[in-house]
Amino acid sequence: MVGPMRQKLLHMHLPGIVPYATAARLQESLVSRFLASKPPSNTPAPPPHIITAQFQPVYTCGRREVGNVSAEQQDYLRANGRADFVEAMRGGQTTFHGPGQLVAYPIIDLRTHKLTPRAYVCLLEKSLIATCARYGIKAMTTEHTGVWTSPDDKIAAIGVHMRRNITSHGIGLNVNTDLWWFDRIVACGLQGKRTTSFAREKVEGKTVNAAGRDFVQEIAERLQGVEGIERVSEEEVERLLKA
Repeated sequence: MVGPMRQKLLHMHLPGIVPYATAARLQESLVSRFLASKPPSNTPAPPPHIITAQFQPVYTCGRREVGNVSAEQQDYLRANGRADFVEAMRGGQTTFHGPGQLVAYPIIDLRTHKLTPRAYVCLLEKSLIATCARYGIKAMTTEHTGVWTSPDDKIAAIGVHMRRNITSHGIGLNVNTDLWWFDRIVACGLQGKRTTSFAREKVEGKTVNAAGRDFVQEIAERLQGVEGIERVSEEEVERLLKA
């Protein structure tokens, strides 16, 4: 008896430091392809994808805050034009993305990989903890969302969106992010908590790209039905962005 076909996890890396809108556009294109393959369509479902990137400075709010961030607060967050402000449809509250932070957006069908929404978030947490462990950082989960190096120090944020079991958005892991940006907000709505990074944890000289490759590897090892990773060419990513 032939077992189920195993798929490659397609890794789409956006080189350089890109606007949030670039990754959002690519993400929306992929989600649309997944949704277009849902019944009653006979279109084959795409393989699982993961987008990795570094963003230009941007504050994003979660779907519970959409429409509730005042014009004055948005203006403050833009820091005299140094950052953008975007309303996102992910879970969670206001957070920061910027240079030195790994952003990773898995686009997968939970049913294909036999995951519940809670099990998927747990998979993200375990993959983040394992990625940190590769660099000698002991990370953990707490009663609060995300991954922490202590009950008060958060190294990675998690905020996801799911539509008909198709995931989008994902994680932000601080490698050598300028943590000043987080001092300007109550990150993820948690009073009295701090944000940390590889650099603050005394792990120096590590690149976001290397952390991204490690995180993608950890995800691939935990996704049922996935066997290996295929890196998508920059040319193909550009084609999709223009489609």
